[in-house]
Amino acid sequence: MTITDVPVETRPARRKVGTVLLWLLLVPGLCWTVVRVAGWDRGPLIPLLAFTPYVALWSLILAVLILSVRRWAAGAVAALVAVALAACVLPRALPDLDRGATEGVTLRMMTTNMLLGGADAADVVRLVRENDVAVLAVQEFALRAQDSLTAAGIDELLPFHELAPEDWASGTALYSRFPLVEPGAKRNRGGFQQTWGTIQLPGAVPVFVESVHPLAPATRGAYDGWRKDLADEPRSDGDNPRRVLLGDFNSTLDHGPLRDLISHGYRDAADAVGKGLIGTWGPYDGDPIPPVTIDHVLADEEIGVRDVSVHDVKDSDHRAVVAELILPAAS
Repeated sequence: MTITDVPVETRPARRKVGTVLLWLLLVPGLCWTVVRVAGWDRGPLIPLLAFTPYVALWSLILAVLILSVRRWAAGAVAALVAVALAACVLPRALPDLDRGATEGVTLRMMTTNMLLGGADAADVVRLVRENDVAVLAVQEFALRAQDSLTAAGIDELLPFHELAPEDWASGTALYSRFPLVEPGAKRNRGGFQQTWGTIQLPGAVPVFVESVHPLAPATRGAYDGWRKDLADEPRSDGDNPRRVLLGDFNSTLDHGPLRDLISHGYRDAADAVGKGLIGTWGPYDGDPIPPVTIDHVLADEEIGVRDVSVHDVKDSDHRAVVAELILPAAS
């Protein structure tokens, strides 16, 4: 039997079934859009929202599919969903017109998560050397990471440091080519250490730098700690010193608490140069997880962003992020 042989009275019924199926496919994306746009990242939705770029792509494909079969009502809603999610995601792939200072003193900074201290230290030091990195922030900095980085030659490249090594994932470190003024370390409410210090490059304004590592929202008991850790990060608006926060934020730009932090005087370096969709965590140690962007360099709005690059690190589940910044000249 051909399609033309189907009794006429059954065709409207089949069309109705097809329309219902398309609406069922559309509802999850619609709900996702409402949650993302409204900033309702709560409970199990928190880790799921990290995958919003993939939902945005699926929503675009679905909108094209629905419109191609002329389901106009569903197609209109699907198009609105696709446009709304594209407005959330697409700007990260486009460079900003305003990227802060264009003249001043160049500073290259790098952040890397060493996966319980087991990442290849020689690989990390190679990236520092090849990219002329002057400040290195390390997360999951265990005692074995301190020993392996020293053996690989980090102290010759970056002789000044503030170290807070601990077993498991809670340790952190900050290495610098320049002296660290008033360095320190603290344990955030999620249990991770964070190190900081102020650096003074010749001819540039002083800059406060902190290695950031809020609690990962991986379990129900961690959701509040994750939110509080991000809320506790220092702001860079007002009369504060210029600041740079870099590290494993365990958040993407689809998470409201991170966007709120950025709104207080920061810009995301990768987002500013159109590289905000490059994955930094996920499948890099063999896990079947789509890449997401949870490692960031947040620079004060008065600091310029010239470029960002992302690099694999052997034996780590994170990729290193290198940002080339321009510090305003000292007045």
